Amino acid sequence: MLKILLLNLFLMSFVGSWEVVQVFMFILCFVLMLMSGHDFYLSSVGYGLGMDYLSYALILLSVWILALMVCSSQKVKKTGYFSGSFLVVNLCLMLALLMTFCSMDYLLFYISFESSLIPTLILILGWGYQPERIQAGVYMLFYTLLGSLPLLVCLVSFYMKGGSLVMGLTGGIEGNSFASSLWYFSAIIAFLIKLPVYLFHLWLPKAHVEAPVAGSMILAGVLLKLGGYGIIRILPVFCSANKMFVWLWACIGILGATVVSVLCLRQIDIKSLIAYSSVAHMGLVLCGLMSFSWWGLSGAIVVMVGHGLCSSGLFCISNMVYERVGSRSLLVSKGLLSFMPSMGLWWFLLSVGNMAAPPSLNLLGEIQLITSMVGWSGLTMICISLLSFFSAAYSLYMYSLSQHGLFYSLLFSCSSGSVREYLILMLHWLPLNILILKSSVLVVVG
Repeated sequence: MLKILLLNLFLMSFVGSWEVVQVFMFILCFVLMLMSGHDFYLSSVGYGLGMDYLSYALILLSVWILALMVCSSQKVKKTGYFSGSFLVVNLCLMLALLMTFCSMDYLLFYISFESSLIPTLILILGWGYQPERIQAGVYMLFYTLLGSLPLLVCLVSFYMKGGSLVMGLTGGIEGNSFASSLWYFSAIIAFLIKLPVYLFHLWLPKAHVEAPVAGSMILAGVLLKLGGYGIIRILPVFCSANKMFVWLWACIGILGATVVSVLCLRQIDIKSLIAYSSVAHMGLVLCGLMSFSWWGLSGAIVVMVGHGLCSSGLFCISNMVYERVGSRSLLVSKGLLSFMPSMGLWWFLLSVGNMAAPPSLNLLGEIQLITSMVGWSGLTMICISLLSFFSAAYSLYMYSLSQHGLFYSLLFSCSSGSVREYLILMLHWLPLNILILKSSVLVVVG
């Protein structure tokens, strides 16, 4: 694992050449794919770093999304707007994410978890589109920091009590007292904000709308997964306390996801619609994680990876439309099928992937999550059926409104798409639908 981190630092010496950085990123992805048959049960442990099946899946997702992110940000290179600094920020973000997913110590995990916020904030403030990006960055910063400070206090108390913060060796909080419940909420809130779930999600649509395409892709593709990853790592410490509050997270997750799905039908901004759909998907992930079952855990991991690929691809294709049309509004950028017919296929494929149609990873994961929730309580089937219906409704709403209708009269000249753009979309869609053939990499928990 240290070799991969050193390779990332080595790439920073080539920030002047986009091509070299892109090639090395894809080579790193290829090297990681060759490790798919490895037994990851505490592999490469050293210096507080290690890797298991969960870490491997999210590390591979991070490097893949970051490589595609650099490919899709060619406008920064063409305009020459601090292109070298842009690559440095992306590589620093990759280093922070790799450190986060490799950390075997809670304190190192916390430091890496928080350090990923800084490059993301720089991306939004430095290369964002609108003047409101400062407000969006401040929203994201204060939401995350406000939730993370109680987590730090909780980790310090663990160390004072047990003398260790190594994952697996940290003593659990037993009992059903008020103090154990307080520590439980202090540790969980930070990850709920990062996930984010309904009631903690207001920073996400703002950040997505104001962020450049690179910021949106990394936010949807990887950074939201930090919340789910953190919950998986911290829950074994709170086994008894978590049993008391499963009903609370199930209500917030499923009801919140249903409400947000209805809100998606009211959106006219494409990026805002995709951002709210992320909140709906993560609500179901939260329910699966908190149910503390094998089905829920494996389903949550599969949905996190599938959503990362699908949502990142949707943000990428919406940016391609924005660069041509100059607007993200569905009222302006409609009738795209008339002058971007080749892109219509990719819009359709990514939209049906977003609604968990076969053979995408989202279908496999949602089947497991629904099984875990129905096994916990049959009443959840009511909200889950509504959630599935509205999920299909807003995906079809986004596709039909953007592709059909009378296109804007000023859009008389527009290129359908370049080879680079088709390649980026294909590299999002192929893993989303091919990985279901090798789902053991994702559902086996070491």
